[in-house]
Amino acid sequence: MNELTAQQLKDLKTLAHFIRVYCHAKHDRKSVGEVRLPEKLQKKTGGRETICRECADLLTHGMQKRKLCPLDPKPTCKKCHIHCYSQTYRQKIREIMAFSGRKMLLRGRIDYLWHYFFN
Repeated sequence: MNELTAQQLKDLKTLAHFIRVYCHAKHDRKSVGEVRLPEKLQKKTGGRETICRECADLLTHGMQKRKLCPLDPKPTCKKCHIHCYSQTYRQKIREIMAFSGRKMLLRGRIDYLWHYFFN
């Protein structure tokens, strides 16, 4: 699949944002890794997401899994009957979503409140 759908772009943008918030709060900035973002997500970041290597690997893995998801429309991961992530990645994504979601809500990101309760 060469061209990403609008929903895939939205999901990848959200995933990158959640991982960025988590990484900047929790990880050392000395071991930096870069992830090349899809072309339509490059506007704000200059084409790359600068986060630690562990988070960069997780984001790369998440982007690949989202691109290959066979479900349309894709449910949220917690409601999905097909689990694309291995148990290790799934646990890490849960941790990141919980931490970043709370942090963004405290910063006034009300749009994520909608995502949290209705997705």
